[in-house]
Amino acid sequence: MTEATDLPLSGIKVIEFTHMVMGPAVGLILADLGADVIKVEPIGGDNTRRLMGSGAGYFSMYNRNKKSICLDLKSRQGLMVAKRLVQDADIVIENFRPSAMDKLGLGYEPLSQLNAGLIYCSEKGFLAGPYEHRTALDEVAQMMGGLAYMTGPPGKPLRAGASVIDVMGGMFGVIAILAALKQRETTGKGQYVKSALFESSVFLVGQHMAQYAVTGQAAMPMPVRISAWAIYDVFETKDQQQVFVGVVSDGQWVKFCEAFGLDHLAIDIDYVLNADRVKQRDVLMPIVRGIFKQFDKQDLMAKLEHTGLPFAPISRPEDMFEDVHMRESGGLLSLNLPEGGTAELPSLPLEMNGRKFGLRHDLPGIGQHTTEVMKQIGFDSDTIHKMLKDGAIQ
Repeated sequence: MTEATDLPLSGIKVIEFTHMVMGPAVGLILADLGADVIKVEPIGGDNTRRLMGSGAGYFSMYNRNKKSICLDLKSRQGLMVAKRLVQDADIVIENFRPSAMDKLGLGYEPLSQLNAGLIYCSEKGFLAGPYEHRTALDEVAQMMGGLAYMTGPPGKPLRAGASVIDVMGGMFGVIAILAALKQRETTGKGQYVKSALFESSVFLVGQHMAQYAVTGQAAMPMPVRISAWAIYDVFETKDQQQVFVGVVSDGQWVKFCEAFGLDHLAIDIDYVLNADRVKQRDVLMPIVRGIFKQFDKQDLMAKLEHTGLPFAPISRPEDMFEDVHMRESGGLLSLNLPEGGTAELPSLPLEMNGRKFGLRHDLPGIGQHTTEVMKQIGFDSDTIHKMLKDGAIQ
């Protein structure tokens, strides 16, 4: 466990009303950076804890370094506790359906009256505009934002293989929060900030929009795209494994030819420049595939690493548990799961002054910190006991 006192966001208090991925991702990043994040769950706990299938890992991945308090926000007592929490908080995060927090009396306007310095971050499906009333999911945003079209083959739109828009929307939320914290140093006032799934998806396909604007040609889906480079593909090896290899500069082409006995092509006028190699791709690729097929996966990767060319084995998520770089670099954090057992999950992919961000608090049990947090904000033991008995807190 690491201490919070020298972390970048030490002393920042965050109240998190979130579920699923997008909102919790905001809290995760802030918590890893040292903020004191209090996750407000409903009585019985966040339903994300009970998801199955592809959602089974959501809670474990996005809720470390947080404290859990359970409140019945529809009760007078639970709502009172929530407002007391916010009074001395720096940040509130929420990602519920449009107007849900307003109906509870926990929207930005009433809470900013309690705390003028409050930065209130909403993570939604859409920013202000004709669609803002709609409910959205990661997959909805990928489909309507153009990302699924670009990922799948023609006629078969395919969502990316992870919740990339949820996480990216969370990252943009953090960027807005940090900018608001900086601005508060000057103005003394908080503000309402918002990030959204749809606009995050459109931002990701911005490069393809720009391609159309520049060339007049619509971008083709990635599986059938015209590559910017002749050698930029997945190749099979002798032992029936797969390795991605890219040759993305004319200098790398020379190194590639030297390493694999193609010196004659290194000086051939039809192959010297990348633009010419792309034109000759149908001739070049069978040659390269044949060469790579002579190597076992490990031997090919060793040769590519020696030459400094970009390459990657085709790995599965579960392979990352044993990845030598992730293990030796401290890229995995060992957590105790509330349900029992342990898991090694990715740390925040950042370094500051050579330091990575680790684990301060294990994944919280349901309402694990309710009594502790309530005492910190001024409730006495008798009041807490009564609220527990009334079911307003857990």
